[in-house]
Amino acid sequence: MIKLIATDMDGTLLNSKGELPEGFFDTLDELADKGVLFVAASGRQYYTLENNFKKAKDKMLFAAENGSFVVHNGEELFSKTLSRDIAMEIVKDVREIDHCHVVVCGKKCAYIESENTLFNKEVEKYYHKMMKLDDLESVEDDILKIAVYDFKGSAENSYKILNEKWGKELQLAVSGQNWLDLGRKDVNKGVAINFLQEKFNITHEETMVFGDYFNDVQMLQNAYHSYVMINAPEELKKYGRFIAKSNDDNGVIDVIEREVLKKDA
Repeated sequence: MIKLIATDMDGTLLNSKGELPEGFFDTLDELADKGVLFVAASGRQYYTLENNFKKAKDKMLFAAENGSFVVHNGEELFSKTLSRDIAMEIVKDVREIDHCHVVVCGKKCAYIESENTLFNKEVEKYYHKMMKLDDLESVEDDILKIAVYDFKGSAENSYKILNEKWGKELQLAVSGQNWLDLGRKDVNKGVAINFLQEKFNITHEETMVFGDYFNDVQMLQNAYHSYVMINAPEELKKYGRFIAKSNDDNGVIDVIEREVLKKDA
């Protein structure tokens, strides 16, 4: 029996327009009635996720900022923060990389210093609580991760440069075509899912997860029912036990209704 379902957002639960599947909240109600915990596990900011699901935020959990910040009913259950000294050194490094811009992701807010209009529009999609500063080194907040937006493509550009320096010390996750996240080595979506499994006494076999990008790998490895979206990069598909239909074909809801709610039975 499935007791915990966790899903990534962009490219997974959300369609290409950034919309939740039609009928999602009805499905969530049915899961809640069955006692199934539903988790939005995303690189997105907690406040953004809370807004995405405002109609039902009390019926689910949030594993935000790639699992570094877990919240239930407005209460922090788990967090792991990044050393301020390391965070500021990364900021300085990113400033030296062409075509890259940086977001400091704090518990209270996300912070940017760039004036680039296209970058700022992308940040607004994922960080609904955001502050523009003259200098990111003036941030006063607990820092969860550093996010890099790379106009040249994160896998081909910033990942290669930053991994050379930080790869042994930090977790670097290519979380989208243009996004790269840097956080503590001991935190990722999989760590967050494992924390919830232990807290709620849920097994690997009772867990179902969905993902479409490389920041989902550890989460996929923490569930027997691991689904990679068909629209995911080919090299990611080896990390899932099953393949789900694309995000634009409501792949997550299709599996949940068929395998958990047994609507085809």
